[in-house]
Amino acid sequence: MSETQSVPVTLTTLAKMKAAGEKIASMTAYDASFAAQVEAAGVDMVLVGDSLGMVIQGLDSTVPVTMDDIVYHGRLVCRGLKRAFLVLDMPFASYSTTELAMRNAARLMQEGGAKMVKLEAGIQQADLVHYLTSRGIPVCGHIGLQPQFVHKIGGYRVQGRDDASAQAMLNDAKALIEAGADMLLLECVPSALAKRITQASRVPVIGIGAGVDVDGQILVLYDILGVSYGRRPKFSKDFLAGKDSIQAALQEYVQAVKQSYFPDAAHSF
Repeated sequence: MSETQSVPVTLTTLAKMKAAGEKIASMTAYDASFAAQVEAAGVDMVLVGDSLGMVIQGLDSTVPVTMDDIVYHGRLVCRGLKRAFLVLDMPFASYSTTELAMRNAARLMQEGGAKMVKLEAGIQQADLVHYLTSRGIPVCGHIGLQPQFVHKIGGYRVQGRDDASAQAMLNDAKALIEAGADMLLLECVPSALAKRITQASRVPVIGIGAGVDVDGQILVLYDILGVSYGRRPKFSKDFLAGKDSIQAALQEYVQAVKQSYFPDAAHSF
């Protein structure tokens, strides 16, 4: 590994990558061993997502995942990383008030090793995001499909297909950035809308099921390896198929993101 490749990734690094048009390769991880493998493959950012509830715990949604779950897995992943930027999810109901959000975000950073926290938010949470960011908590705002709201929205569906919901999502993105969010994550969003949001955003925009025109991509590790518990989403891809090792699959994913040939039309909306 070169000296440049060994320098830890920071928010400044990610902002420079966006400005230069260099794609950001991101992936989930849930333990030290996989974290080390993911980093060795060249991933820039690692997320300990509440997706662990579904792919590790065998749950049917992310809602039951707790703060203790995220802190535990964050601590493990942190031990396996030297370079990649670590983001931890704020689980369901962990940020329902500003005081609770601050307390839990501080736990993720102090106990879990997070460099940033991610929360499912929109214009209604702009004040909360401002509260956190003005107190030194870097925030990634997750818009589009928000899995913690699955029981409210009635299932896992693509968001922003009509003009009204597309405009609402653009408004959400603008409000979160103005509130101080340093990154956005778009999930299950039509490619054309994701491109509009990315072009209008001064912060990096990471996509999952949001087409190729965002600043970077993220997938769930277990989906990349084809071993997820339950059905794999349309936007994901089994990169282990046809490869002779896990490391080869992870490297193929990073290369596909960096060279913009993933996601293709078959993995987009």
